[in-house]
Amino acid sequence: MTDKTMTPDEVVSRLSSGMTIGIGGWGSRRKPMALVRAVLRSGITDLTVVSYGGPDVGLLAAAGRIRRLVTAFVTLDSIPLEPHFRAARERGSLELTEIDEAMFMWGLHAAANRLPFLPVRAGIGSDVMRVNPGLRTVTSPYEDGEEFVAVPALRMDVALVHMNRADRLGNGQYLGPDPYFDDLFCEAADAAYVSCEQLVETAELTKDAPPQSLLVSRHSVSGVVETPNGAHFTSCVPDHHRDEAFQKLYATTPWPEFAARFLSGATEHDYQSAVQAWHKEQQ
Repeated sequence: MTDKTMTPDEVVSRLSSGMTIGIGGWGSRRKPMALVRAVLRSGITDLTVVSYGGPDVGLLAAAGRIRRLVTAFVTLDSIPLEPHFRAARERGSLELTEIDEAMFMWGLHAAANRLPFLPVRAGIGSDVMRVNPGLRTVTSPYEDGEEFVAVPALRMDVALVHMNRADRLGNGQYLGPDPYFDDLFCEAADAAYVSCEQLVETAELTKDAPPQSLLVSRHSVSGVVETPNGAHFTSCVPDHHRDEAFQKLYATTPWPEFAARFLSGATEHDYQSAVQAWHKEQQ
């Protein structure tokens, strides 16, 4: 059994400009933010990002690292539209491929199963087809003869996801209310890296939780990173809820000012320390 533990910067050392990177989580929930911040500390750019978008997309878009975004939405949940993503779109600084949430999911399924596409009903009769003229339809070869959208596989070079717990082998466990699609992200990518709130022994993963909470299997994982509070400022229930006060600060602060105060350090520890100092100022 291989020990796959790494640091955030070691993960990023395996990435390169021009890659297609999938980012797990959903909106402002259980995002691998420590890994995203490590990408920001690097010189990596010209990325295609595949994500049910949240501040992961906002940070990378504000920093000018995204060439193309594939998404169903970009939201902070309690703030409906991610403001830094919106600003990037208004500047025309990234290419957007926007598809229905279900189409996105089946694109992940297709990639995970190494299929070129999967037929889905979602999208028929909607503007999804108009804004994505490259999408094709297929007709059922059976008696029904129904027409479907042929959703292309969302293949990725790398996937980044965040779990509540993981072991050194790459098995990842979620303890919150929703698995989102992190397992599909890992299976749909050539390499996957899992950050987690806590590294534990393998036996501990199922000691007090049901086996189905083991969402990510080691066979699809290339590296594991222990990053306590590494999903900040998104939620990672039950370990921590969304930091709403800090999220509001992020959403209302001009990007250069926010980046200078919180993202100019050399390590994730520098970021966490800056956040703690800000919270003390608010008391």
